[in-house]
Amino acid sequence: MTKPLNWGILGAAKFAYEHMGPAIHAARGAHLAALATSSAEKFAAFSDKFGALRHHDSYDALLADDTIDAVYIPLPNSLHVEWGLKALEAGKHVLIEKPVAMKADEIDALIAARDRTGLMATEAYMIVHHPQWQRTKALLAEGAVGRLRQVSCAFSFDNRDLSNIRNKPDMGGGALPDIGVYALGCARFATGAEFENVAAQIEWENGVDTMSRIQASIAGAGYQGYVSTRMHAFQEVAFHGEEGMIKLPAPFNPNVYDMGRIELQLADGVTRVERFPAANHYVNQVEAFCAAVQNGADYPWSLENAKGTQATIDAVYAAAG
Repeated sequence: MTKPLNWGILGAAKFAYEHMGPAIHAARGAHLAALATSSAEKFAAFSDKFGALRHHDSYDALLADDTIDAVYIPLPNSLHVEWGLKALEAGKHVLIEKPVAMKADEIDALIAARDRTGLMATEAYMIVHHPQWQRTKALLAEGAVGRLRQVSCAFSFDNRDLSNIRNKPDMGGGALPDIGVYALGCARFATGAEFENVAAQIEWENGVDTMSRIQASIAGAGYQGYVSTRMHAFQEVAFHGEEGMIKLPAPFNPNVYDMGRIELQLADGVTRVERFPAANHYVNQVEAFCAAVQNGADYPWSLENAKGTQATIDAVYAAAG
């Protein structure tokens, strides 16, 4: 039997407590072993939830722990590259929360460190591990909707708390870094193509982007999308072709926002629905990471993939001026 990877988490982030900590704890091939936080109260909450954990009072101390094989980094966006590099230099495999970086060219240093060390390093882009997105990619590849003509995406939620890191410019806040990675990256993953002819309008508040309207082209089709952190919660993605349409009503938070499912509308008026009530893309992500490290299994999302999405986000900012 292959020995499980011992995981450590840098920082007691709420997202780690609610989603990725449980995923590491539940995943085959993984063992949640340690947490780095200066807060005894937050460590106690993690330890109560996940069982006995080693407590490190600093990130450097956890990276110096020889028993830790892999590190998950849920720190503020502006710290991802710095601590990703430190984790690799410490000999740890590393899963970095999205977005990996604030600019596409910042990811080059991580790619170089990954290649130099031979360690696994990638972005925690969980949607590509969900069967609804793997199925969507396969349906498009086999021509299920005919010639693709239009991709539409909407993703919004309302977060007006200016103390939240998503609203702090110095911590890499903004709607595009937070959820634009999904609205743009999902189309790149599903089509296997890159964006062209990007045009955009952006609204700003307190130094962060809160609403982006994007028009572009991808895979020979038009793209129209918006992301906002100042609107009623909504998410939907559609791939509209000449012979049908694929719609995902809960593309990014399946089984939280709504049930994960694909609605394939065909030219004969029939709608075929595929549901995925049991899938947990966070657990799938951790298991795929462990399998890649332990057995050399294929992994569906690389730092190069993350760089492609970040380059598109950079282009959106540039297009909006």
